[in-house]
Amino acid sequence: MLAFEREAWGAGATVVAGVDEAGRGPLAGPVHAAAVCFPREWAEREANGLLAGLTDSKQLSAARREHFFALLTGPELREVVRFAIAAAEVEEIDALNILRATHLAMRRAIEGLGAPPPDLALVDGLPVRGLPIPHRAIVKGDAQSLSIAAASVLAKVSRDHLMLELDARWPGYGLAANKGYGTAAHLEALRRLGPCPAHRRSFAPVRATQLQLFE
Repeated sequence: MLAFEREAWGAGATVVAGVDEAGRGPLAGPVHAAAVCFPREWAEREANGLLAGLTDSKQLSAARREHFFALLTGPELREVVRFAIAAAEVEEIDALNILRATHLAMRRAIEGLGAPPPDLALVDGLPVRGLPIPHRAIVKGDAQSLSIAAASVLAKVSRDHLMLELDARWPGYGLAANKGYGTAAHLEALRRLGPCPAHRRSFAPVRATQLQLFE
């Protein structure tokens, strides 16, 4: 899980950031991104220690995601792990489109790391426009890079926590359970209630319910 980091360190990069996003596909809620930097010697030591089992957030149970989220953001590693979590809001998704909004969230996450900026970002997926530093895109990188895996967990869990808050604010759509994805129950609630302020009105299923309300 450190092959890409080792390659970057060997090429002269001192600070390497893993970057990933969560929430591109849902019909509701913002898209989140996170950036994570591990010190080289610490990562080499803890890849099979504290961070053993850390991988793509989608491959982890909810309990394991919460475990790693608490570890990475908690006081024990405060002086070791650099991280930042950022978002692009629903209004930005609707104005820009989801791809550009995702790239915006990633840029904000990298900028949120502060100074000095990383020398290189390892990004899950395809190349990203508008990043403030050089980057390398790695398809399925969240299952191959420890830094990207950490970012995937921070982005996923932080967004899941927010969806719990949105569910309390706008009940009836099941946002705590479906996290904004277009499940059958969520689509039925949309048809029955119409969209709430958390919904992405540029997404076709949401837009269709708006049209139905005015027919």
